[in-house]
Amino acid sequence: MRRYFIKLWLLLDPFYYRLTRLTYIGKYQKRHSNIFRVRLTKYKGRPVTLSDGTEIKKNDVLIKIHLHNVRILNELDGVNNDIKKAFLIYALVKDSMPGLATYILTHKKSPQIKGIIGITTLNKGIKRLGFESFSIYNRYYRMIKMLTFFPIYLLSLSKPSIKQFKLQPDPKYIIMSKNQLITKYVKPPSKKQVKQKEKVGHSTV
Repeated sequence: MRRYFIKLWLLLDPFYYRLTRLTYIGKYQKRHSNIFRVRLTKYKGRPVTLSDGTEIKKNDVLIKIHLHNVRILNELDGVNNDIKKAFLIYALVKDSMPGLATYILTHKKSPQIKGIIGITTLNKGIKRLGFESFSIYNRYYRMIKMLTFFPIYLLSLSKPSIKQFKLQPDPKYIIMSKNQLITKYVKPPSKKQVKQKEKVGHSTV
C-alpha cells in the first residue's frame, strides 16, 4: 500500500512544485542528487540570536528550505530499519548542503540573505549539520504542521500505524546563519587550485 501512495505522490509532485513556486537547487548546479527545494521568504517569528551572534528579526530575508520528501521516501523504499533510514536521510542532507551554500552565494539577493530556515520533525543530527532549533510557539500553527507532516512521518516508518501520531516528534524551526553555512560547507581553494589559477592569469597577461 505504501508503494502505491509514493507512486501517486511522485505523479502529483510536479504540480505541487509549480504551485509552491519552489526552486530546485540541483536544476541549476546539474547535481540531481541535491534534495533541497527552496524559496525566498521574510521571517515572521520571534527575534532569535544564533550562536555566532547573527540576529534574525521580523522581515529579515531568509531562504526557506524544503526537503524533496517524496524522493527521499522513494529512495528509502526497501530499507526496513528505522535507524538506517535516519542515517541515510542525514547523509542526503549533508551531501546537499554545499550546493545550498553555493546557491546562496550566487543568488542576486545574496547580500540581503541572512540565513536559511526550515521546519522539521527530524531533530536528530541537526546540530552536527550546523542548524539550531527553536520551538514553534503558536500552538495552532504547530498543530497544522503536525498534521501536514504526519503522512510523511507515517510513510517513513517500517511499521506505520495511525497510533504513531502521538509519538510523532514536535515540529521545530531550524535556522542557520549564512556565515555559518558558508564557513561549514564552502571549502576554500586548495594550494594546487590557487597555483593553477595563477598560471592561467599569467598566461593571459
